[in-house]
Amino acid sequence: MNEPYTKMLQQMMESSQEMMRAFNPALEQMKAVGLDKMFPTMSKDMMEMWFGRTFNREGLDAKTRLLVTIAALTVLGAQAEPQLKMTVRHALEAGATQREIAEVIWQMSMFGGLPAMQKALELAQAVFAEVEEKDA
Repeated sequence: MNEPYTKMLQQMMESSQEMMRAFNPALEQMKAVGLDKMFPTMSKDMMEMWFGRTFNREGLDAKTRLLVTIAALTVLGAQAEPQLKMTVRHALEAGATQREIAEVIWQMSMFGGLPAMQKALELAQAVFAEVEEKDA
């Protein structure tokens, strides 16, 4: 990254933080735990529109894009917990199986390490349990 780009990103972050303080000062202390539950899972048709063929380049369907996203979020580790849980829900809705999701996470142990893989599997299993409970 060059200096002007870095400066622009820093200004964007500062502006966003100021806006959050203006909206609600308590948001500064907000923790991201459970944030994923605030956003409902999109329907398969909506995901195909947003992540699949409509607004994205050809070549990958929504399910594949979401599996790739799970891989990236797994490597990022615990800093992406809410995002990972939401993406697992979306991937299931887009037609991914629990096995496919688990295999993608397992594959990332080479790149993110065992702790990142373990945490991602725990989060995915929690989502699987929530979905199964909801469907029961």
